[in-house]
Amino acid sequence: MKDPIQVRFSGAGGQGLITAGVILAEAAMMDGLNVVQTQTYGPEARLGSSKAEVIISKGRIAYPEVTTPDVLLCMSQEAARKYLAKVSPETIVIVDASNVPADIPSPGRIIRLGITDAAVRIGGKVVANTVALCAMNTVVPMVSRDSLMRAITARVPAKFRELNQRAGEAGETLAAGAKMACAT
Repeated sequence: MKDPIQVRFSGAGGQGLITAGVILAEAAMMDGLNVVQTQTYGPEARLGSSKAEVIISKGRIAYPEVTTPDVLLCMSQEAARKYLAKVSPETIVIVDASNVPADIPSPGRIIRLGITDAAVRIGGKVVANTVALCAMNTVVPMVSRDSLMRAITARVPAKFRELNQRAGEAGETLAAGAKMACAT
């Protein structure tokens, strides 16, 4: 893992991206790492733009905002148009192929995954954030799987824990091929 690693979750309000950022930050703390988590969302509670950022490091974090992400998640077309061009060629860009057309250019290393489609297959769009989070952590291991699953379990309501467990496994499965493609 690069140190520090800068992660940006982007999409529309209501997709659970801020929750995903908080969960990743909590998992990093469980692993004994230093972390900064910030969030921004548009004036609309639902469907406006939403962004969460997480910086994870073994050492001190000098600046509390992501400058150029090492990992970028785009869950909506608006987010893709806003952030895909603002990455380096080394940035791993995970795009929700369910919501983002393939014609938006980026200098980053794009991985298209059907995140929302996978969430719908296992129970609903409400767990797309968990699918995305676990897919990201499979492609680019940032925290231990155990800490990530414990953070998810601690953050979601009891009645949704089993669904989120399945969503996490679906994200890992979805990304397994993508991780191998990045390694070559």
